[in-house]
Amino acid sequence: MTSAQPSPDPDRPADAAQAALFDAVATEHGVIYGYGMVSAHSTPEDNALVAEAMAQHRTRREAALVMLTGHSVTPPLPAPGYQLPLEVTDPGDAAELAVRMESDTATAWRAVLEQAQTPEDRRFAVTAMTQAAVLAARWNQVLGVPQITMAFPGGPETTG
Repeated sequence: MTSAQPSPDPDRPADAAQAALFDAVATEHGVIYGYGMVSAHSTPEDNALVAEAMAQHRTRREAALVMLTGHSVTPPLPAPGYQLPLEVTDPGDAAELAVRMESDTATAWRAVLEQAQTPEDRRFAVTAMTQAAVLAARWNQVLGVPQITMAFPGGPETTG
C-alpha cells in the first residue's frame, strides 16, 4: 500500500534501525486505513476477524509510536489518503487485500527485526511478524487457499 504523499517524509531517520521502525509505523497507518475498506466489503461472518485485525494493528501502531518517541524519533503521520494495491468490490477482494496487507506488515516488521539494535525492538518485531502471519493465514482460510502459511513471513522465501 502506498501513501498519497508524493515525497519522502523529511522526519525519516538516517539510522537504519530507526528508519525501519519509522517505515513499519507508516505501514501500520496504511494497513489501518486499508482495513476500513476490508470492513466495508467483508461478509458478516468475517466481521469478528476484521475487528480483531484492526485492534491488533491499532495496538501495535500505538506501541510502536511510543518506541519511536523513546528513540527520540519524530513518528510519521498518517497520509491523507492511500493507494490500495488492488480494487476492492466484494468479499473476496476484501480478503485478498487483507492477506496482502498482512504480508506487507510482516515485511515491514522483518526489516525492523533485521536492523534492530535492542532485544526489546527485536522481540517486538518478532511478535508483530508472528501476528501478521497468523492473520494472513486466517484470511487465507477465508479465501479457501490450500497453503495458508509461509515458512518465513515477511521474506521472499517460498516453499515451492
